[in-house]
Amino acid sequence: MISKELLDILCCPDSKADLVLDGDFLVSVDKTTRRRYRIENDIPIMLIDESEQLDISAWKSIMERHSKPTE
Repeated sequence: MISKELLDILCCPDSKADLVLDGDFLVSVDKTTRRRYRIENDIPIMLIDESEQLDISAWKSIMERHSKPTE
């Protein structure tokens, strides 16, 4: 599991935005890039080429679930 301390210092390598932990993924709070990074064996894979860009509706759903602004 990703610790709160680690989550507090990690950021999206693309946008430098904060991340939220959503299941086995870290999701950028940046509306423009909407990057999602997978976590394998408790290790976040923070490579842009390995990330996924979420569609806007999926990203908004995750942000709302974590009480983050979507505008």
